[in-house]
Amino acid sequence: MRHRRIGWVIIMGMLLLTACKPRVPSRYIQPDEMEDILYDYHVGQGMISMVDNERDYQKQLYLNAVLKKHGVTRAEFDSSLVYYYTRADKFVDIYTRVQDRLGDKAMELGASSGEVERFTATTLTGDTADIWEGDRRMMLMPLAVGNVIQFSQKGDTTYHKGDRFLLTFKSDYLMKSGSRSATVYLAITYANDTVVSRNTSISTSGTTRLEFASIDQKVKEIRGFFYMGKPQQNDNAGDLCLLFLDQIHLIRFHQTEAERQEVMKADSIAAEKAKLDAVSDSVQQPDSLERPHRRRLGERPMQPMKEPRELKEVKPITHSKL
Repeated sequence: MRHRRIGWVIIMGMLLLTACKPRVPSRYIQPDEMEDILYDYHVGQGMISMVDNERDYQKQLYLNAVLKKHGVTRAEFDSSLVYYYTRADKFVDIYTRVQDRLGDKAMELGASSGEVERFTATTLTGDTADIWEGDRRMMLMPLAVGNVIQFSQKGDTTYHKGDRFLLTFKSDYLMKSGSRSATVYLAITYANDTVVSRNTSISTSGTTRLEFASIDQKVKEIRGFFYMGKPQQNDNAGDLCLLFLDQIHLIRFHQTEAERQEVMKADSIAAEKAKLDAVSDSVQQPDSLERPHRRRLGERPMQPMKEPRELKEVKPITHSKL
């Protein structure tokens, strides 16, 4: 009897918690269905991105097909997105579940969905490897909680001197109107505390790349962020603006033997040139040739020597008789 009472107390407590939890109004798409729509939308975008001549209208056509599959009109979808848009925490939770499903689907298929995916098959000890440790997919919106995503990872023994790096990802804007303003920033800190950074804007849908040349130092840390700024003054702050990032990879390239030889050759040439410059600087001209003659105080200036005149023949003088 006592156990039965405890059971009823637990059930009543769960019901009270459920009743207190704020629900999405019925006129909007519910979280589970919104998750399914976004999942199908991303799968479709992955298929379209494999076409070389992809266009924005193709993405819109596929989105309309997805909405038709779920029995949702474009007006219902847009209004629901605006609702979730103003409640960023709920939208982030929905998209996190979408990310998990997309990741599980990729593991099931066991195949790559993009050109750079081939790097993921390499080991971390190989000459080329994908060393990205964060999420492969992200969502940004120009509102607090969802407008910036930071990342950081430490270097380890698999990093070598002279490594090159490439950050690459696919971007897809989902918006009604307004400006597209997002930025990706990446900074690499090396063992001697030298910091090399790169940043670029994400203004269109497509592929973005950030490349880092080799430096003769090992990497200590890699850090950066994805950031989406607020709409400009001439934009409507209530308009929908979402940025989906996909296929995020950070590729590390070890130096090849040919590249090492090239670097050594360039270093030897630079060292030889520096040596010649040092020898040239140490050889100085005599002081008398470098500077004009300076007279002492009270000393008359030296006059230039004149050319000797030609001597004429002089006749001897004879005395006449008186």
